[in-house]
Amino acid sequence: MEALDVSMPEEARDPFTLDIIKNALAAIADEMAITVARTARSFVVKEALDFSTALFNADGELIAQGTCLPLHMGAMPFAVEAIQRAFGGDMRPGDVYVTNDPWDGSTHLPDVVCVKPVFMAGELVGYAAALAHQTDIGGRVAGGNASDSTEIYQEGLRLPPVRLYDGGEPVDAIFRIIARNVRVPDTVLGDIRSEVAACAIGERQLIDLIGKYGKGPFEAWCQELLDYTERFTRSEIAKLPDGSYRFTDWIDDDGIDPDPIVFACCITVHGDDLTVDFEGTAPQVRGAINSVFPFTASAAWACVRAVLDGDIPNNAGYFRPIEVKAPERSIVNAFPPSPVAARGLAGFRIADAVMGCLAQIVPDLVPASGGNAPEAGISLGGYQPDGTPFVYLEFLVGSWGGGPHRDGMDACTGIIVNYSNTPVELLETEQPLLVERYSFVDDSGGPGEYRGGLALDRRLRFLYDEGIVQVRSDRRHVPPYGLNDGATGAPSDVRIRRAGGEVEQMPSKFLTPLVRDDVIEIRLASGGGYGRAFDRDPERVLADAREEKVSVSHAAEAYGVVLGGTPLAIDREATRARRESTSAGR
Repeated sequence: MEALDVSMPEEARDPFTLDIIKNALAAIADEMAITVARTARSFVVKEALDFSTALFNADGELIAQGTCLPLHMGAMPFAVEAIQRAFGGDMRPGDVYVTNDPWDGSTHLPDVVCVKPVFMAGELVGYAAALAHQTDIGGRVAGGNASDSTEIYQEGLRLPPVRLYDGGEPVDAIFRIIARNVRVPDTVLGDIRSEVAACAIGERQLIDLIGKYGKGPFEAWCQELLDYTERFTRSEIAKLPDGSYRFTDWIDDDGIDPDPIVFACCITVHGDDLTVDFEGTAPQVRGAINSVFPFTASAAWACVRAVLDGDIPNNAGYFRPIEVKAPERSIVNAFPPSPVAARGLAGFRIADAVMGCLAQIVPDLVPASGGNAPEAGISLGGYQPDGTPFVYLEFLVGSWGGGPHRDGMDACTGIIVNYSNTPVELLETEQPLLVERYSFVDDSGGPGEYRGGLALDRRLRFLYDEGIVQVRSDRRHVPPYGLNDGATGAPSDVRIRRAGGEVEQMPSKFLTPLVRDDVIEIRLASGGGYGRAFDRDPERVLADAREEKVSVSHAAEAYGVVLGGTPLAIDREATRARRESTSAGR
């Protein structure tokens, strides 16, 4: 294949054209994302928005990402690299490739990645890619996210990079293999076809964009965009204070062994370079919460991205100044045949550890830890009365930790994921579930000058005769941390209220059968607090009490604010005395 001529006169490199191309690429990636959201079949894709879209140049470098999951940004280039490695010069117009192998292009089996090479006049000019989390991928447990699997072979169908479409024609054998291995083939194949449709949109619009500038100049503009992004990122890193900053967090357990699992992080800033090193993190574990390196790197990159200038473009130039190191055969760089289905939990704790380091570097930007990432995942499977399988899969998001200048947001998606809420009405329409409660838990936000967001309580009544539920949760024993003397958030809790009336206290990760009228009760962890609780403005405490987020007794105990009367008001003298006496006794 003849190489593109990427030469461009220096005077042609004007910032206006560069900005136009940058925005055009982002708009194409967003159009791809809209296509997935409009055409997907499953809740986890069309409602929770657990998918991402991206464009790459002919060399496989990321040039734009859709407004999707930051957690996928750094992982998708590994998928294109895997396709290039497998097919090299054997690509043809109309081809679409697919992989879900965690060590060959994906990060766990439910994440199916589609990659479409883009050709103009027979010449490869780029790639369009889409990734979507599938409702089911086969394996021993419906939903493909069981924490207690002990090897990758238990977790479902594993596809190395293969052709899904050959010269524009579907490869029927691959579609039949997928259909025969998943419990809900219509849903899974519908979501995969939505990815293919998004890649077709990306292909068409990328060809149109390249046609406006010519192949050679466009490639030169892309290289300039990547170089500009690198310079922009380096300029932002150079503003950070040099030094090494360490933080440690934990996962309660892996669902098999009871011991806590350490996540150690050290961020080193040296001039305009930054290194994220996970040396000291626990070895890979027996349970399925292990992370592969692309997922770990992506989580780290997403966190650092969150504290830099928001105008930095989302492309491969951003990765260049930031090195991520992860010890081999650790929980953040697991080797096969380790189970990795529930690796999302490791990703969230990676993010918490990285943010703990960043809180020391930019203390005016980083909030306390929260239950905001979708740490609680529920998958429920079984059979309808006619024998047809059903699978319910949902990831529950909680609330943010308190920040340097404001309270933690209640019921909001996490920093590294752009998840959305699944409407109760749709869930009840399509699943054998009745949502008995979906509410905030008062007095749960971690106390601080700026309190953590409240915990959420979710209760689901099962309406079929039998099924199997799997829950992946955490923050039971190690709650979300506070910052700057703020208190930790409230821990999580999971119970099953059986149809006969007894209540079973469940571990944070478990698999158990359900019968009709059993109720799953999940309380998510809340956000940690920021700053001393007794420094909180009493007016804020009063406002929380009026909104029933804080009780009168909790206001006095946690914040030293005495409330009373009708309507509720602050007893300022009693508040001053309580705060002074309590502070003196500490």
